Amino acid sequence: MRGSVRDREFTEYVAARRPQLRRTAYLLCGDSHRAEDLVQVALTKLYVAWPRVRRDANVDAFARRIVVNSHLDETRRPWRRERTGLDGIDVASPPPLPPEDRDALLAALQQLPAGQRRVVVLRHYWGLTVQEAADDLGVTTGTVKSQTSAALDALHRLLSPSFEDTPDRRSRRAHR
Repeated sequence: MRGSVRDREFTEYVAARRPQLRRTAYLLCGDSHRAEDLVQVALTKLYVAWPRVRRDANVDAFARRIVVNSHLDETRRPWRRERTGLDGIDVASPPPLPPEDRDALLAALQQLPAGQRRVVVLRHYWGLTVQEAADDLGVTTGTVKSQTSAALDALHRLLSPSFEDTPDRRSRRAHR
């Protein structure tokens, strides 16, 4: 493939997918500047692999996996272990939640352990199946299911102050 055709195809892909990749990176790390850095690293790696990847049926899955793995690499670096703030995100479309609910959700999401956060982003933001999320993360479907369950339970507790007092929760506790 000639460089100019490769560049054009890659540029078209980036123009179409960059906002979604950036939102994914932001949901993973909670910081718009770090999210932009993650996307830059991911797109650089994707460009290098483009001749091989573009033939694959699912370029999006490959790009998502690069973003997730880049985030993992960044969290392993000692100078990146500081707590990040939630400083807003540029989104292409308005969020479906009111700003105060969106802020509460993002704050709760950042309180999840990184593995649970990744699973929630892939399953509920990207809408992946359990198998697709497992493939993207390189884990078993059982891990995805348990991480999803734990994450959703934690989000429910974080977002519902009276969660412990709900009839459904009392019923589940009684049957344990």
